[in-house]
Amino acid sequence: MEENLNYVKRTQKDYSMSFKLQIVQEIEQGQLTATEATKKYGIQCRKTVVEWLRKFGNFDWENQRPSNMPKSPEQKIMELEAQVKLLEKQKALLERQAYVGDKKAILFDMMIDLAEKEYHIDIRKNSPPEQSTILEKKNKKQ
Repeated sequence: MEENLNYVKRTQKDYSMSFKLQIVQEIEQGQLTATEATKKYGIQCRKTVVEWLRKFGNFDWENQRPSNMPKSPEQKIMELEAQVKLLEKQKALLERQAYVGDKKAILFDMMIDLAEKEYHIDIRKNSPPEQSTILEKKNKKQ
């Protein structure tokens, strides 16, 4: 009988509050189901996610409808902190993608310049786009 030596039993204490709130928010916004969240984030059990929804979510589980109870200031602060962290991660990702995109544009321009110089052809058109459409219309009339 072979045992899985890499298995580590996790408890709810192993997850940060911001992580729990992020999961709850994603589920409440309809981005994920509880089962999808367990798979996506490597959470051991769906029941753990459901418990977070009961503790931190906006759903009144007894009456099966969204809760109108106001959240405590501490809950609001924790949710906002989790949201700030998520937005910071998204911003960093977008900045990185913009940086890579800029570098690609520079490389493509250099490649076009090199090809034009090497093969003595004009790859870039010098006329603005409006002018080319006017020329097409004139050619169609003739």
